[in-house]
Amino acid sequence: MNKKQILLIDDDHELAELLVDYLAQQDFIVQCCFDGQSGLEQAYSDKFDLILLDVMMPKLDGFDVLKALGKAHKTPILMLTAKGDNNDKVKGLELGADDYLAKPFHHQELLARINAILRRIQLINQQNKQAFQQGNAILSVNDIELKHATRTVLCHGNTIELTGTEYQILTALVEHHGQIISKDTLSEQVLGRKLSPFDRSIDVHIGNIRRKFLPFCSIEKIKTVRGAGYLFLTGETQ
Repeated sequence: MNKKQILLIDDDHELAELLVDYLAQQDFIVQCCFDGQSGLEQAYSDKFDLILLDVMMPKLDGFDVLKALGKAHKTPILMLTAKGDNNDKVKGLELGADDYLAKPFHHQELLARINAILRRIQLINQQNKQAFQQGNAILSVNDIELKHATRTVLCHGNTIELTGTEYQILTALVEHHGQIISKDTLSEQVLGRKLSPFDRSIDVHIGNIRRKFLPFCSIEKIKTVRGAGYLFLTGETQ
């Protein structure tokens, strides 16, 4: 079995050395970059299964790297943020990170997050392949089309670029259109973890999807049901 490759972009050499050794024991290959510019150059190669991205770095910080990679970048990104800095967490998610982990973290917690993200990607690929084979490669509800084989989203024929996490959240909502899905359920299904108190991850991802819809969809597609969760509307009149 091919080992998964991880790109670590972090200027903390001591932490990088520890993570390289630990993740190697878990059958990962880790390549390190110690500034944002060199990390960005490596990230463009698309040869990695996951990117671990620190916020504070020389040359380019983590946010600059996310902006440069843009919306179309498909490699999942786990942002490493300062403990308790909710602004960094939200900003990272808004710029396209799939999830975040606050420093300092326990190595087992990092491994759990990595495995959760990689399982999600594997599940998406399996579902897309199965949908294509069964002739269910396109899911269409309320002028939104999801083409699973290419992980493409269309609104009135216009392509909307979503991250892997955003795509899976939207898929869950569209597949259960007309039904309320709680944030806890979305977090467990998509992020692979329970939603902790004051965790805004799902809210931020939903906000990103809505903003990306906005130029092409004049009618609201995703409704917030206060205290319950989110609902993908089945028609223009709802």
